[in-house]
Amino acid sequence: MSTPAAYQDIAENLSFLDDWEDRYRYLIELGQALPPLDEAEKTETNKVHGCVSQVWLVSGREGDALTYRGESDAMIVRGLVAVLVALYSGRPASEIAETDAIAAFDELGLREHLTTQRSNGLIAMVNRIRSEARAVAG
Repeated sequence: MSTPAAYQDIAENLSFLDDWEDRYRYLIELGQALPPLDEAEKTETNKVHGCVSQVWLVSGREGDALTYRGESDAMIVRGLVAVLVALYSGRPASEIAETDAIAAFDELGLREHLTTQRSNGLIAMVNRIRSEARAVAG
């Protein structure tokens, strides 16, 4: 299983940032760089339940790979969505189902300063993505 280059870039950039404030700003920048979803994609089906913020994830397929796009109305959560998209998008469903993003976020030191509500929302996003991947992988 290989780690996507986009995610490796994020992990490398975070490794240079010791201060949580700098990491926080970097997450916000990642979120700002996400292409916005069309209003028509902000449906109940695409909404992630379990998040205090409004979060939408849209999945698609390209061959045997799943793709993800997402958005949130909260800046820091939108950054977390960007990291998840970088980690999961473009990978085979079987790899996505096996990839524990929570452990990856812990390795990056991204969960230690999140509020309980944001951490629970992150877990809800990860569970949704991995559940969809398991269904596709069969």
